This record gives sequence, structure tokens and C-alpha cells, in this order.
Amino acid sequence: MALQALQSSGVAFRRILSHFPEELSLAFAYGSGVYRQVGPSADQKNAMLDFVFTVDDPVAWHSKNLKKNWNHYSFLKVLGPKIITTVQNDYGAGVYYNPFIMCDGRLIKYGVISTNILIDDLLNWNNLYIAGRLQKPVKIIAMNENIALRSALDKNLRSAVTTAFLMLPESFSEEDLFIEIAGLSYSGDFRMVFGEDKTKVLNIVKPNIAHFRELYGNILQDNPQVVYKIQQGRLEIDKSPEGQFTQLMTLPKTLQRQINHIMDPPGKNRDVEETLLQVAHDPDCGEVVRLGLSAIVRPSSMKQSTKGIFTAGMKKSVVYSSLKLHKMWKGWLRKTS
Repeated sequence: MALQALQSSGVAFRRILSHFPEELSLAFAYGSGVYRQVGPSADQKNAMLDFVFTVDDPVAWHSKNLKKNWNHYSFLKVLGPKIITTVQNDYGAGVYYNPFIMCDGRLIKYGVISTNILIDDLLNWNNLYIAGRLQKPVKIIAMNENIALRSALDKNLRSAVTTAFLMLPESFSEEDLFIEIAGLSYSGDFRMVFGEDKTKVLNIVKPNIAHFRELYGNILQDNPQVVYKIQQGRLEIDKSPEGQFTQLMTLPKTLQRQINHIMDPPGKNRDVEETLLQVAHDPDCGEVVRLGLSAIVRPSSMKQSTKGIFTAGMKKSVVYSSLKLHKMWKGWLRKTS
């Protein structure tokens, strides 16, 4: 199963996890502190470690974490765990981040998300924020036996493959596919225009082809719509209208709705299936899908970044933004030198 490729153990990561309340349905580490990247994020040893903790009961978890790690929170801590949970669930992408925390000798950032909200995002791509991170290689440190969560994690990977297929030509390389997948959650992200290194997606994929192959290999081999030539690292897919319609019909519901909204002329009120059939015959099918992704990612990334000012506090937000701009500047200098 594709999910097995997500799982990994790490003593250092589990030591960090021991500083937090135990009630986690899923905990994973991601980013340049975990997997080697090229470019401005290449200093893996000193990179901030990024974590996401998924919890069934955010109020109870934050209540315990406030007792253990009061200094991790911004001024919102004085309002208590219920308000923190409301901010977490109801604003931005449903995740609450505490950045710039010294833990077990490492600088870390950790996000907390409700299990139900994560499952919904994995299945439907409501905002593609944490679901997008889980489309790239991560180190899973802890996971309970939540069957619905495990199934949703697997469905998210399969949806990523299908969406990438729709934006690729008939024949392409593994690297082409993984670059497309890694870029899904950055489509329309305003930080890619202002704040993130423009070559970020390439920097993620190039040193980690083997990790992407481990994550997606079984899905590609089992997919009846693709010819996967493993030895050559090449793939061929069915780009007929019928093949594309089949793929469009399996896309996450929010992406389907966004495509329908983009393509449905005012007053027509066509159902989603009718619109997707039209898109399947459109030579610009891939661009329509890309526009649909942008319509999901752009508002959620903006809201989550605005929310970070309150959850991280003004000082940490300024420092974090400055680091992002510094990375972008270094990436630009590297390209022009």
C-alpha cells in the first residue's frame, strides 16, 4: 500500500515528540530539515524542523500543551484552549502553527490540526494545505489505527497522481510527474510570487526522486490508465477525451466544483458532470485543472498566512517572513549569477 512508504522511524524525532501531549492520531515531519533540498534550503543541519500533529480533540490537546509548553504560544494563550481551537479550526487552512520553538536542542515549528478536518481535506481538497504537504515525502513518526485517516492518506496520493496526469502530455518522465505533483499545493499560492524561492518545487524534487518513487511507485504500477516503464523512468497515459473524462470524474469534490465554476457560463447552471465532459474534450483541459487548483490554494494560503500573525505573534511573524524573503533573494542571485 502507498501509505507504507510514508512511514519511517527516527529516534531524534520521537525525542522531540516526547515533549508534547501523547494523544496524536498522526505526527509527521517534513521540509528541508528532513529531506535534502538543493538551493537556499540546502543547509539541512541548521534548518528549522517542521512538524504537523493531528489530534482528535484539539481543546483537550491544547489544554495539556498549554500546561506543558505555555511559552510556545502567542498572546492567544491567555484566551484559553477553546479560543485557540476556534482560531485553529475556523480560520485559514484549519491548522494552528507555533514557530521558532527550541525543543531538544533543535529549532522547530509545529502545526496542530483536527483529525476530522485533515481527513476532509485529504479526501476533498478543501484548501490543499496539509493535504499538499502529504503529497510530498514526509517522515511519519506516529500514527494510530484510524482506518478512515489511513484510507484518506492513500486517496490523497491517488488524487495527486490523477490531477498531475491531466496537466501532463501523453508521454513524460518520472521527474516531470513528480515536479507536477510537488507543485499542486503551490498553484496560485501568493507566497510563490512574494516570499518563496521560485525554484522551490524543483529543489524539492531533484534530490528526492527515489523518495517520490517509493511514495507513488505502487499507485503508478496499479493504475490501468498509465503505462509505467520503470526501467526507463518513462510513463505514457491515455489523453483521449474518454480517458480524461474518467480522470476528471475521480478528482476531489472541491476541485471538481472549482472547475465547474470556472467553465459554467452565467445562467447555465450545468451540473458538474456535464461541465467535466466538456473539459475532457477541451485542448486546454490541463490549464483548466490548473486554474481550479489555484482557486483552492490562493485564498487558503493568504488566510493561513494572515492567521500566522496572530498564532505566532508579530515578532515571530516578522522574523519568519524575513527568512522567506532571504531565501527568495538567494535563489534569485543564484539564477542571475
